[in-house]
Amino acid sequence: MFRMQKPLPSKFSEADNSELIDSIKKSKDILGEKLFILGHHYQRDEIIQFADAKGDSLALSKLAAKQAKAKYIVFCGVHFMAEAADILTLDDQIVILPDLNAGCSMADMADIDQISQCWQDLQAIVDIQNVVPITYINSAATLKAFVGQNGGSVCTSSNAKSVVKWALDKSPDSKIIFFPDQHLGRNTAFELGFDHSDMVLWDPQLDLGGNDKKELTEAKFILWKGHCSIHQRFSVANINEFRQQYSTGQVIVHPECSHEVVEKADLAGSTDFIIKTITAAPAGAIFGVGTEIHLVNRLANENTDKTVISLDPLICPCATMFRIDLKHLAWILELLVEGQVTNQIKVNEKTKAMAKLALDRMLEIV
Repeated sequence: MFRMQKPLPSKFSEADNSELIDSIKKSKDILGEKLFILGHHYQRDEIIQFADAKGDSLALSKLAAKQAKAKYIVFCGVHFMAEAADILTLDDQIVILPDLNAGCSMADMADIDQISQCWQDLQAIVDIQNVVPITYINSAATLKAFVGQNGGSVCTSSNAKSVVKWALDKSPDSKIIFFPDQHLGRNTAFELGFDHSDMVLWDPQLDLGGNDKKELTEAKFILWKGHCSIHQRFSVANINEFRQQYSTGQVIVHPECSHEVVEKADLAGSTDFIIKTITAAPAGAIFGVGTEIHLVNRLANENTDKTVISLDPLICPCATMFRIDLKHLAWILELLVEGQVTNQIKVNEKTKAMAKLALDRMLEIV
């Protein structure tokens, strides 16, 4: 999805880090309880230092909703996260994204027009009443609303198994369409005892997603052809190289990685699972980690009695998450001090109601 972030004034674009840090501190002091800054785990440390809370997208959004005194919720993350925060926060709270260009490549791999066309195509082939749409939290509000309207649910990497099981239990003939991340969908299906023969991949660029009617009729899972550009980088070769160097080390990866990587790893789980596992490990433990590099480096710095390294030797950060920097944060906060709101993320009321239905459904399931 294309978004346009206007250029920053030279006061911020040309400032050095010390000036920007001073500006942010001053603005935070002035705004006080009216401001609450959320920092996603994948943000760089220079941003995390100013976060009032750090975590994953859903946890932060739920936390923001509890900050009744905060008028401004500044989400240092990406667009879909700020949308989720707007859906869950109070009506009088204003959610702001410091850089509108901070999107998510995975979320942008499925849009509402493509999903609607897929749904229409499926209606002509299968009993659509048996099809349960599940969207990963890493998706636009319009997709969450579609899921809410059509009897499905949102899921996270932590609760995908519970949500998928709920969908399967709705009817013996239940069929799941899972978007936008094929890998989380596939790994979850395998965890529940299914295999490749139960799944088809839907490519929105091809007629019927690249499948024939028989394949779609027989499939239990229709997986959208989407992925995380960071987690898809990790390979079995990366794991083999790590194990050659660290024979006693453990490999822990995120379920957005390919099934081959998850199958080869010792452990797989959400960002929260990765953090808790490494933190709880005994001194001397060695981990090769398959997730975003800023989180890996932070875990290494916070667990100096252990060896924590990235499985990917090229160390590629999340480019969209990386757009949130000191310059944009300082700019946004100074405008708030002046009484100006910009980069507000606001979901329209109809979409918000349906998306919240899907989120509430997920919370009831788990």
